[in-house]
Amino acid sequence: MAKKKQFAVLGLGRFGRNVALTLETMGYDVLGVDKDESIVEDLAEDLTHVVSFDIRDERALTQAGIANCDTVIIASANLEASLMATMLCKEMDIAEIIVKAIDERHAGMARRLGATQVIFSERDTARRLAMHLVSNNAVDYIEIAGNIKVLSLIAPKSIVGKNLIQANLRAAYNVNVIAIIHNRETIVTPPPTYVFEEGDKIFLVGTPAALKKFEQSFDS
Repeated sequence: MAKKKQFAVLGLGRFGRNVALTLETMGYDVLGVDKDESIVEDLAEDLTHVVSFDIRDERALTQAGIANCDTVIIASANLEASLMATMLCKEMDIAEIIVKAIDERHAGMARRLGATQVIFSERDTARRLAMHLVSNNAVDYIEIAGNIKVLSLIAPKSIVGKNLIQANLRAAYNVNVIAIIHNRETIVTPPPTYVFEEGDKIFLVGTPAALKKFEQSFDS
């Protein structure tokens, strides 16, 4: 049986709290840390472990068991605390260090100090909202790296009833279907004979230009 992943969230403001509580409801063990004792007290009944200390304190991080975590999400709004915690987690050989950045300068420093992923929660939310506002079909729009994106959406009428070969999306739009959710079943790398059905949620990977071209081909 595979070992269940261990998570820690450092900084339990609005963003950190939501991440921690979501992971907890999904059945994972979550260690929450915040300097504010009132926040810790408020979450004591909701998280597996929640403690109060300054995340710049190496000894406190060690005593809390951060080194045993597979993933640490650093969500502190304090720049110095965020960067120090990033460096300390890197020194502890944490496999995945995710930092919520305040701005691009913060993001650059966090990456240099060992962050494996940097996110901008407000900016990313704004981008997704914009995609929803300009597209009748888009469910989500995710940036992977560089010029590669993933678009998830409900299968448009133009491909319903066709299989992957007939839809010919790779040749027509230079996008690839990497997964389909059909009746709550997730099909990863679907076979070419799969026939799209109404209501299928499909995941496409490609460049922004290719994905935009695909969206613009939807039936009105």
